[in-house]
Amino acid sequence: MSLPVGTSVEAFGWVKTRRDSKGISFVQVNDGSCFADLQVVVNENVIPADTLKAMTTGASVRMKGELVASPGTGQAVELLATEGELIGPADPATYPMQKKGASWEFLREIAHLRVRGNTFGAVFRVRNRAAYAIHKFFQDRRFAYIQTPIITASDCEGAGAMFAVSTNLTADHDGQYKLSDRDAATDFFGKPAYLTVSGQLEAETLALGLTNVYTFGPTFRAENSSTSRHLAEFWMIEPEMAFCSLEGDMNLAEEFLKEVIADVLENCADDLAFFNQRIEPELLQTLNHVSSAGFERMTYTEAIKLLESSGESFEFPVFWGADLQSEHERWITEKKVGRPVILTDYPKEIKAFYMRLNEDGKTVRAMDVLAPRIGEIIGGSQREERYDVLEARIKEAGLPAEPYWWYMDLRRYGSVPHAGFGLGFERLLMYLTGMKNIRDVIPFHRTPGSADF
Repeated sequence: MSLPVGTSVEAFGWVKTRRDSKGISFVQVNDGSCFADLQVVVNENVIPADTLKAMTTGASVRMKGELVASPGTGQAVELLATEGELIGPADPATYPMQKKGASWEFLREIAHLRVRGNTFGAVFRVRNRAAYAIHKFFQDRRFAYIQTPIITASDCEGAGAMFAVSTNLTADHDGQYKLSDRDAATDFFGKPAYLTVSGQLEAETLALGLTNVYTFGPTFRAENSSTSRHLAEFWMIEPEMAFCSLEGDMNLAEEFLKEVIADVLENCADDLAFFNQRIEPELLQTLNHVSSAGFERMTYTEAIKLLESSGESFEFPVFWGADLQSEHERWITEKKVGRPVILTDYPKEIKAFYMRLNEDGKTVRAMDVLAPRIGEIIGGSQREERYDVLEARIKEAGLPAEPYWWYMDLRRYGSVPHAGFGLGFERLLMYLTGMKNIRDVIPFHRTPGSADF
């Protein structure tokens, strides 16, 4: 909200910089609510000299005065101070968020302070707005927001990369705890339990009673991966829709991405302009294009044929049955099509057991949304609603049947075609901001060897 010149205001925030010139001090203050700083002009003797001297980078302050037209560039108005109070000092000799540049690695080590800088202030404002836009998208379509368990006994993906949850711990002579050899039946839940990798299976139960639902919560993967695209703890958006086919699933995914991107473009313009200038050239052009362009649709088989005939020398081999890598996905979206692509009908061997088997017996009704610059951003499918086929698929995947008894009941009592998708929130934020490492779009990252803060 812009206030007119002549308005008396009181501003609270943290000092970005202070510059002194000919008896006048210029203090840049920001409270995190927007990208722009407020320039406070402090004439001599308005604030006690000792107090003004302590208003260094990182200090928290209260400034009171009148808004006046700014003769300088970069801001329309500035605050001519009549009062100033130092709320919390920051020792300039030790405060790590100085104006000079710092490496991404160093900033991750001070994640409790990095939000005060331009980059991470912008990242987390975009994160906030994107979360709002996601809820608005589903609420406007009368989806019910549901909360699925964090602790589960079933593995949604069948990959086995799960964190165990146990109270069967013993302390060694150094006071360190480790998992004991006691039987799982003596554990807290009386059976093996894990942190969830997805809320999808439980969301299906709610969809088969409420029709349209969505989750938005934390999920966990115990993958020993230190790439720039993986986290051990991240947030997932997972809608589930009863009486829905793969076609309806694809339509919703396309509408979802377009609407969320358009919302962030409208409401985080200054932050995105910063990313466009400092992090990812042509970011705004890409986001505007995606929010307005129609998504191309093709089958996995068609994509494989395009890749095989491309003449490109890929690092990873291309053949029918291969799980497409980021380099393949980016070639399709960036070099071949030039806009987002939805791939469908993947080989069953590279997809999860719950995806509906096609009539050919070789492919499943899966879909991935691929976006320029990042590759896969959404993964979804029509779910297998046939009891006998699902039972066979669980056996084929080598999964124990007992943990899925309730999931099978959904196919035994009033089964219907249904579909859904999953979107990693942090992957979306990388796309929105152009940030290159997923550790930099979540407040406190959890990766192998890192659980600080």
